[in-house]
Amino acid sequence: MFDTLSDRLASTFKNLRGKGRLSEADIDATAREIRIALLEADVALPVVRAFIKQVKERAGGSEVSQALNPAQQVIKIVNEELVGILGGETRRLRFAKTPPTVIMLAGLQGAGKTTLAGKLGRWLKTQGHTPLLVACDLQRPNAVNQLSVVAERAGIAVYAPEPGNGVGDPVKVAQDSIEFARGKQHDVVIVDTAGRLGIDQELMQQAADIRDAVSPDEILFVVDAMIGQDAVNTAEAFRDGVGFDGVVLSKLDGDARGGAALSIAHVTGKQIMFASNGEKLDDFDAFHPDRMASRILGMGDMLSLIEKAEQTFSQAEAEKMAAKLQKGPKEFTLDDFLAQMEQVRKMGSISKLLGMLPGMGQMKDQINNLDEREVDRTAAIIKSMTPAERHEPTIINGSRRARIAKGSGVDVSSVKNLVERFFDARKMMSKMAQGGGMPGMPGMPGMGGGGAKKKKQIKQAKGKRKSGNPMKRKADEAAAAARREAAQAGNPLGLPQGDQDPQNFELPEEFKKFMG
Repeated sequence: MFDTLSDRLASTFKNLRGKGRLSEADIDATAREIRIALLEADVALPVVRAFIKQVKERAGGSEVSQALNPAQQVIKIVNEELVGILGGETRRLRFAKTPPTVIMLAGLQGAGKTTLAGKLGRWLKTQGHTPLLVACDLQRPNAVNQLSVVAERAGIAVYAPEPGNGVGDPVKVAQDSIEFARGKQHDVVIVDTAGRLGIDQELMQQAADIRDAVSPDEILFVVDAMIGQDAVNTAEAFRDGVGFDGVVLSKLDGDARGGAALSIAHVTGKQIMFASNGEKLDDFDAFHPDRMASRILGMGDMLSLIEKAEQTFSQAEAEKMAAKLQKGPKEFTLDDFLAQMEQVRKMGSISKLLGMLPGMGQMKDQINNLDEREVDRTAAIIKSMTPAERHEPTIINGSRRARIAKGSGVDVSSVKNLVERFFDARKMMSKMAQGGGMPGMPGMPGMGGGGAKKKKQIKQAKGKRKSGNPMKRKADEAAAAARREAAQAGNPLGLPQGDQDPQNFELPEEFKKFMG
């Protein structure tokens, strides 16, 4: 959703690189570009004005002028101000001292409240709670049935005594659900309320009546992140009419400009607490302003990636795999490779995981075009092998490859490529597990390169041999001394002088292959 904004900000900061000092004109130009980027992202005008004012004030002060790297300091300021308009610190749910904790969802029709109720319930279940979904949307056709289906998929209980479709009293259902939850030992009650296509008095009155009937510990306003500026207007209307404690953003994976997400917390004074970023029930998580700001600026979100990994991988399995790799590369089999691959798949979409890595913003096109089914094809190839072939892939010859290809529905070259990639991955993982670092880097412990090849590189690195002609040798030495004196006269370190740009510095040929 924030791709366009990220690209504009990245190009803006690129213009600052290499400058040892930022002039007032540089700061004004940067602020202008950031203002345009935010307005194009549909951020509310008052938010843009406040944001730019803060950035310009801080960028023009000693914070930047005395910094060793002014460009990085400006990026740091923009990052901190983004965190500020996104709400500052992460806002956690407040739980009642005496269960059940009542959470009421409010918002317009089509914002995704019913699906989000299931996602929130499933998220709470993973946190060790026993939630109950309550069907209080009795106006929209099939809303009760939809909530029941979502609850079943999420593996949580639902309270739906009325059929809906215009039948039943939502206020009474909400009241009765509290006693039902106490009797069934549910510690959290999530009340799904009705919405409207627009703000009207009937909607506000019903939401206020349910609020008064159940006295919720949290009222969460669900807003569609794709509707732009109208999201801010709707949020203000709900805040004034019913009141809410926090915001939940739905459809954050859409291709809209996303300015509503950057505006709501600042305009309403209520923080964003959760974000839904996909269609699956597990595409939902707590909203962290600092992590979102980092992703907008292309710095990745390693903390969220680590949390996902911790939820998916067990410590015991990780230690077992590390011990196996330390014994030697042959201990790591295709069965282990398949198990690791399936664990990564459980973490979610591969493209989303790659998007959390720092610097991946420059590879958005490749990530977006990533074929997620490639993992399934790889799994099919491995599962078409015999146990002996998985344990020792070196026995896979031409006839075996043909059989495996036929069994997995791929061509023979795909089987061959997979086995070759496996051998490369196994070798690299084994070296890393043994503390050797990344293989293939010469001149460093455990990083490849040695023996005759290394001696040859050292020999090639030596300077020119001295001439056997005394007159020529004397002339060469005089020229070398003159070059040294000229270099040291303008530079005690002997670095190149003149208008040479460090970015144009030519690396030796043997290093170029490691620079990508």
